[in-house]
Amino acid sequence: MEPSRDIARLLELMAALRTPGTGCPWDLDQDFATIAPYTIEEAYEVADAIARGDLVDLNDELGDLLLQVVFHARMAEEIGRFDFGDVVQAITAKLIRRHPHVFGDARDLDPEAVKALWAAIKAEEKAEKARAHAAAGQTAEVRASALDGVPLALPALTRALKLQEKAGRVGFDWGAVAPVIAKIKEEIAEMEAEIAADDRDAAAGEIGDVLFAVVNLARHLGVDPEDALRRTNHKFTRRFHAIEAALARDGRTPEQSDLAEMDALWNAAKQAESRE
Repeated sequence: MEPSRDIARLLELMAALRTPGTGCPWDLDQDFATIAPYTIEEAYEVADAIARGDLVDLNDELGDLLLQVVFHARMAEEIGRFDFGDVVQAITAKLIRRHPHVFGDARDLDPEAVKALWAAIKAEEKAEKARAHAAAGQTAEVRASALDGVPLALPALTRALKLQEKAGRVGFDWGAVAPVIAKIKEEIAEMEAEIAADDRDAAAGEIGDVLFAVVNLARHLGVDPEDALRRTNHKFTRRFHAIEAALARDGRTPEQSDLAEMDALWNAAKQAESRE
């Protein structure tokens, strides 16, 4: 088989890999649960390529993520549930349905009207999904809380953000940044008290509260906490590499240095960045 720009070729390749007797033993041994971690990993690699501004890698990683969609769709097709075409049809239908102000007759809406329309459409989609579950002989998940629907598998920072957003929609939210900052200070004081009491378990709980409050601040400022921490991780890595490079020029490693020297090299790297 030759590579192709046609999605049909990718579907053919996936089908060949999953064909008993002639396919790939590893691919044939997989199911939805075993492939799910790879799907999550590929999504993170897409985000990483974007964060690094590497469009060459992004092209490659988007292909890997697309393969995950094709893989799941193929396994569903094998058991007669749905295929890749159904996935495409479902998302195109959703896009059209959720944007009547673009593709339909609901024109010239202001942002608040779009938000209200979106909520009404989501409610109808939920009812349609319940009917689809019933038709398939499945019991739809019953959601009784405003916080329902936030996946447990999300990264903790992202899940905290989603939970806060849902709570905010029903009025459980501060209307300004100042009380959020006050809450962070309150949580830090409680954390310090538990540390002083040498209660590590309680301190761990308070650290979680501090992180949750910081996520809330990020939300109020329109900052994605996962992206903010990702950028800080990158900054830390870059500056630590600068420390290693400076020590290497002297024929040494971090283990042969001390905190005071490495802190001075860190500050030098920071200052060098500020001049760029």
